[in-house]
Amino acid sequence: MKSIRTKLKLNNKQKTLMAQHAGYSRWCYNWGLSLWNVAARDGLRPNSRKLREVFTNHTKPLYPWMKKLSSRVYQYAFINLGEAFKRFFQGLGKRPRFKKKGKSDSFTIDNCGKPIELNGWNHKIPFIGWVKTYEPIEATTQKITISRQAGDWYLSLSYEFSTTPTPKTIDVVGVDLGVKTLATLSTGQVFPSIKPYRTAQDQLAKLQRQLSRKVKHSNNWHKAVIKLAIAAQTSS
Repeated sequence: MKSIRTKLKLNNKQKTLMAQHAGYSRWCYNWGLSLWNVAARDGLRPNSRKLREVFTNHTKPLYPWMKKLSSRVYQYAFINLGEAFKRFFQGLGKRPRFKKKGKSDSFTIDNCGKPIELNGWNHKIPFIGWVKTYEPIEATTQKITISRQAGDWYLSLSYEFSTTPTPKTIDVVGVDLGVKTLATLSTGQVFPSIKPYRTAQDQLAKLQRQLSRKVKHSNNWHKAVIKLAIAAQTSS
């Protein structure tokens, strides 16, 4: 999984819509936390699913303004509350506290089970509509969290990504060590033995010394030159 968090480029109308959804999420979270605490004191065993059912059937109809906002927001508010209590009971976190405006301005939204495609600089968020980011994004995710920090709104998401490993090829070459040759590879390449090479070098040195003793341009000198040229060609 890979995570992305990037700043949103919003107009005033969009900022207002974001703030309304964040307030909706915070309101539902606090409502659920209050009811959870009361139920726990009465010896009951509340959970996020039961709270959501009570809210949907009895509380939400009392607030008409909630119909203008995405219902996915309040559902995730209860899911987050349930996960917070789960961490608390497991000793992994503190007991959930009431959220405050200005400190807990965020909400989560999805596409009712369908993937959300983000491509480029402009993105269509379910119910929210088109929004712009300051950097391009290429990802497919199941849900998106939008939060406010220091007056700016940010988009956060996690998505799966796969990398295609480059196959590693290892060439295996056989080596045959011999007497006449130093080594012969299975590819056919031959490495000459060091001893014959040294012998040829000694022979060349001997012929060069003999040539240096001859009278230049004499018959013996010309014969020595020919012998040296043949020996040099043979040893190369």
